[in-house]
Amino acid sequence: MRRLFFITFLIPGLLLAQHSIKGEFSPAKDYNVLLLYKVTPTISEYVSSTKVDEEGHFEFELDSTVVKGVYRIVYAVPQEDYNFDIIYNGKEDIELRFNSETGVAYKSSFENKLLASYTNSMSMVTHSIGNYFRQKSKDTTALKAIFKTQKETQSSYEEAARGTIVFEFIKANKPYTPDKYLDIRAYISALKAHYFDAIDFNNATLQSSNFLSEKMLNYVFGMSSKSKDNLTSYKTNIDAFCDKMKTVPKEIKRVLLLDLWQQMVDLKLEPVANYISETYLMDVAVALNDQELLHALILYKDLSNGAKAPDFSIELIENNKKVTKKLSQLDAAEQYIIVFWSSGCSHCLDEVPQLQTFIKSKEKNNVKVVAIGLEDEPIAWNALIEKYPEFIHVYGKDKWDNETANNYGVTSTPTYFVLNKNKEIIAKPENFDAVKAFFDKD
Repeated sequence: MRRLFFITFLIPGLLLAQHSIKGEFSPAKDYNVLLLYKVTPTISEYVSSTKVDEEGHFEFELDSTVVKGVYRIVYAVPQEDYNFDIIYNGKEDIELRFNSETGVAYKSSFENKLLASYTNSMSMVTHSIGNYFRQKSKDTTALKAIFKTQKETQSSYEEAARGTIVFEFIKANKPYTPDKYLDIRAYISALKAHYFDAIDFNNATLQSSNFLSEKMLNYVFGMSSKSKDNLTSYKTNIDAFCDKMKTVPKEIKRVLLLDLWQQMVDLKLEPVANYISETYLMDVAVALNDQELLHALILYKDLSNGAKAPDFSIELIENNKKVTKKLSQLDAAEQYIIVFWSSGCSHCLDEVPQLQTFIKSKEKNNVKVVAIGLEDEPIAWNALIEKYPEFIHVYGKDKWDNETANNYGVTSTPTYFVLNKNKEIIAKPENFDAVKAFFDKD
């Protein structure tokens, strides 16, 4: 009985008496709540949340269920943009200070401070190499000395980190260091050729962090070629990156390639985004039976500039008779604006009248508006459309479940598409001002 009582008493104490992640966010007024996630190779697992007080202070209490590894602190939305990773070794408290302009600085935590020191030291060496080439120096001895410093710095940090989590990141970040003098062209070429030499894509620690993603993005966007345009250069770099991770599990490929695809989408680089999906990501989605991802990739491609706009039926009055035509059959204008709107949408009620005024200023038969009203029921919509006789009106039954809206990937109103006379998508303005700017540039 005594032994059982002791064990029962001890277990809650062990769960509570562990470590913490605490510190300060500044400026304090910019932050309210922080979220803590445990990063795994495929997902981030929620751990806990905490408030940031009026002075910017916060604290996460970590019990024994919080195992060592890489954790992610999210401080704003969208979460994928506003976060940073930290290393927790299960042995020590972590104290840090975060500023939106200067980033993270660690007051305590051996591994995080070591990684920050390593990053700073290697950055200084890289800066010295850059200065050497920018100055077009002919002193080969000086360059060899910088390379020697780079090699020794890397070795000393690897030795200091041996046996820790941070060792995996320091080892994988090892830069290419030539053994002899190289001119700038040969050096840049060698950097690109050896960029992935130290990286083990199957390393679980690297997979459970943003390291591989950052390395991927730096390579794709940073290793440009003067002999190629940017889009061609990006595709070439993507091919090289994908070749290096051939043996990586499909789940990891999905994470990395989806991140890269989303970057291209955000940058509106449609040809590159579609190249990623058609050449690599769709195959991964099929292999994993990820129907949701596959649908998203196909929808994006089908709505890219140059693609034929998804067809739908339109009721018109011709010669005093009601007729039904497809969008593809319209021949009323040189260009068309499709706008998805709603009678209950305040932004729509602000922008649609502006769109009407703008269209009236255009030459007759130059631009025609096809306005699709996404509604739960048509009463308010029927009353409003009388104000816009210049538009071709389409009733979008079932609002967000409307088939046409889903075929156009509509998630908010108003949403605009600009088509040429062949009904090919030529622009997807984000709002009325962008619509106006598109036509005014001509």
